[in-house]
Amino acid sequence: MVSREDRGVALGRMGTLVEQIHDLRREGREVILVSSGAIGLGVERLGFDRRPVAVADLAACAAAGQGTLMGLYDTFFSRLGERVAQVLLTEDDFHRRSRYVTLAATLERLLALGAVPLLNENDAVSTDHLAVFGDNDRLAALVASNIDCDALVLLSDVDAVYSAPPGEPGARPIPLWSEAEQVRIGALSAGGRGGMGAKIAAANLAAGVGVNTVIASGYRPEVLGRIFRGEEEGTLFPAGARPNRRRRWLAHATAPAGTLHVNEGARAALVTGRASLLAPGVVGVEGEWEAGSVVRILCAGGEVARGLCARSSAEVRAEIGKQGRGRALVHRNDAVILEEE
Repeated sequence: MVSREDRGVALGRMGTLVEQIHDLRREGREVILVSSGAIGLGVERLGFDRRPVAVADLAACAAAGQGTLMGLYDTFFSRLGERVAQVLLTEDDFHRRSRYVTLAATLERLLALGAVPLLNENDAVSTDHLAVFGDNDRLAALVASNIDCDALVLLSDVDAVYSAPPGEPGARPIPLWSEAEQVRIGALSAGGRGGMGAKIAAANLAAGVGVNTVIASGYRPEVLGRIFRGEEEGTLFPAGARPNRRRRWLAHATAPAGTLHVNEGARAALVTGRASLLAPGVVGVEGEWEAGSVVRILCAGGEVARGLCARSSAEVRAEIGKQGRGRALVHRNDAVILEEE
């Protein structure tokens, strides 16, 4: 939404978005804005003919474009009497529990002070520009999960999720999402990393942790106002039950240091019995980690759970095959079950 097809700045769309956020704020709502666009603006600013592919060039474009992006938003918000605060994020802000908690505290404090946090991935220093968050839709979903948001709106260039790429015969908008929907996704967006597939994945993530999520068109006038008035707009992903913040972090925001392969008995104990994982149930270990690291728990190739391993990978390997129950490798209070019963 920030960049035009000719890589220029879409000032009209930016201004309209800011005005809608201002209207929501006047209604007493707290708003966080996650906005891409830094790399695209940097491409123009540094004189590239097209978006580069080299990591160093992407980082340079992000560094050059981020100031422009923030400056434009600051100008728009300031003219409406709003204060904006920039927060640039990297993968470590989610993978590390201490930084995850600090991020939540920072955002909640900014909201309490009456500021609009403006978030973006810090592409200038991120270690992998194509696989950290994947896209700003996932980043937005992770933030919404972290700070107990009531709603998340993912703005797109189409007015809803369609059963097939819009324009194809038989393509229909889906007003209410369910897991039974069969959707054929089109190509990735040309200007960035996302697309409808990324938006659906992010919406499912957020809805799965208790955040009502809507995918709608950012080009439709007053789209945010209509959504928050309860009018039918875009595609609604209804919120499910909300796990506690620690379990949300384990399930979605962490980067596992390794993998524990378990047998069917251990899988059943975890999924059905909600028991802790003991050493006799482990049949294989992948990776190297220290005690207290996050690990994946797999059975027959499928991810069963994720949790904090009480012992290092070397200690786990030493225990495999030994008799006796011993203390838990992954305690049930430190695990989140990902496989449905």
